[in-house]
Amino acid sequence: MSRLPKQGSTSSKRRLKGLLAQDDNHFCADCGAPGPKWASTNIGVFICLKCCGVHRSLGAHVSKVLSVTLDEWSDADVEALVEVGGNSSANSIYEAFIPDGVSKPHPDANHDERMKFIRSKYELQEFLKPSLRITSGKTSGSRGSSFSGSILDNFRSSSTSHELEEDMVEYIGLLKVSVKSGTNLAVRDMMSSDPYVVLTLGKQKLQTTVVQSNLNPVWNEELMVSVPENFGAVKLQVFDYDTFSADDIMGEAEIDIQPLVTSAMAFGNPEMFGNMQIGKWLKSDDNALINDSTVNIIDGKVKQEVCLKLQNVESGEIELELEWIALNQ
Repeated sequence: MSRLPKQGSTSSKRRLKGLLAQDDNHFCADCGAPGPKWASTNIGVFICLKCCGVHRSLGAHVSKVLSVTLDEWSDADVEALVEVGGNSSANSIYEAFIPDGVSKPHPDANHDERMKFIRSKYELQEFLKPSLRITSGKTSGSRGSSFSGSILDNFRSSSTSHELEEDMVEYIGLLKVSVKSGTNLAVRDMMSSDPYVVLTLGKQKLQTTVVQSNLNPVWNEELMVSVPENFGAVKLQVFDYDTFSADDIMGEAEIDIQPLVTSAMAFGNPEMFGNMQIGKWLKSDDNALINDSTVNIIDGKVKQEVCLKLQNVESGEIELELEWIALNQ
């Protein structure tokens, strides 16, 4: 866990580095797996990849998950995490009263075991001191009540039990999308555009930064989405950023991730194989591919280069790289 977030002030990076150095943060707050590389910034804990999948399924209104090594962090994200103090501090509150017969999952626990414990711990607040449990609105008074309100009200004030049940989705892996560049994008301002890319999968929506006045932008940004068991195509949209009006659409396309997921799951651990082609997404009149897109194992990772011709627009192409990350990696 030596790499630090790409963004944020030098002071924030230094503070986070100090937090990462704490012994209690060397292990997942929920299952104890060593070397957690993910964090829930609003809850204030470091977690492993398998527990991260459960946290993401609860929704960002419960747990806002960021990768320690891959995602860009704001100063506010770092501040929220530092304010809690890390795993020991958070667990002293969220695991204050674990009843007899309930035990924390082990690092090799299955998904259902993790889901049951993590839901009870954070969403249902079953292990909190009764005085700290939040049912609606923010509380005031003791330091404990104030702390509880600041990190738990994110989901209590805006979600009903029915809505939370709908958000319970089982994830099978993570998809890292490297948005590389665009070519010959459409003009939406006087002579150029300020493009950015939005990716959508289910209720997850991520976007790149805006590149000012450039029809051939280079982003080289990595976006990470969780892939549910019943996944569909990833929707890609390009927009022109406007300061004083709604952003203009600059084209769209769909990314069929079925060949990538199917191939990756069929081969299992890619580190056991040498570099080789394991699948292919074929160009057709029904998709936005410019050329056939092969799925390959490269240096122990499952990757796929994708070049798309944007649809419903006069011009524009987008170059991407997809990488599959299994939950057991």
